[in-house]
Amino acid sequence: MASKLNSMRILDQQNVNYQVHEFPDTIHSAMGMADQLGRPYEMVYKTLVVLPAQGRPMLVMIAGHRELDLKKLAQATGQKKVRMAPHKEAERLTGLQTGGISALALLHKNFPVYLDRPALALERILVSAGQRGLNLELPVPDLIRVTQAQVIEAT
Repeated sequence: MASKLNSMRILDQQNVNYQVHEFPDTIHSAMGMADQLGRPYEMVYKTLVVLPAQGRPMLVMIAGHRELDLKKLAQATGQKKVRMAPHKEAERLTGLQTGGISALALLHKNFPVYLDRPALALERILVSAGQRGLNLELPVPDLIRVTQAQVIEAT
């Protein structure tokens, strides 16, 4: 790894203990990354960009093996209707490539951040560092604190 990413600098500033996991940047899925690193699927979270009918795009973190339930998400966030951002639109809105979208790397954009409730059963979680091929492993309470994520039922 050449240099620290903004997500890592933020965690350093917040005194968060984290581990960097590198994997081939040809892997674009959380489950593929879990397989590569030998980690359980429920520990590796993907960050999805979701568009509400009104308001700012939302970042929703769910376990890589789970499916987002748009109706549950809309209800939990007080929206009438939400839809997934297509890959190109997610990349345009975030400035990051799909497979590398990270709530930690996007704090400066002030997107609302949501974390699926099953994460609370974990001690540590893996999330994207903001670049394909790099994930960060950190304590779940620290992820919630740093991203100001609201914990909801999203799957």
